[in-house]
Amino acid sequence: MRSTTDRIRQAVLFEGLGLALSIPFFALVLGHPMHELGALAIIASLVATVWNYVYNLIFDHALLRFTGGVQKTLLLRVVHAVLFETALLLALLPVAMWVLGVGLWQAFIADIGFSAFYLVWAFVFTWGYDRVFPPETPAPQAAGR
Repeated sequence: MRSTTDRIRQAVLFEGLGLALSIPFFALVLGHPMHELGALAIIASLVATVWNYVYNLIFDHALLRFTGGVQKTLLLRVVHAVLFETALLLALLPVAMWVLGVGLWQAFIADIGFSAFYLVWAFVFTWGYDRVFPPETPAPQAAGR
């Protein structure tokens, strides 16, 4: 299992690098000023950072309970990323409408774009992070405890 310090480092690195990559890219692609996309991305990042910590904590505890370890297979990594991004997309849709001053459909398309980017980014980043900072496997509990 990961320590709280490790989870915070993971979340900060994920969001910081994600912002550095996504803001200029989406400002160009969506045709909105960088300050609007930056505001949306920073709000989304703050929400996502909290959600990232909570979601990964819950996911790791469930994984440990059901499999006895915290190692993720390729399929489990895909499921992990899709579930995370789906919940985040639903939470951020009204925020995108408000910050960008657009309707539901335009906000949904922008949100899908961000989600697609972060879906790939979550997969790539967590794979790399697990290689650089491998999670510790807890020692088995003694029988009868």
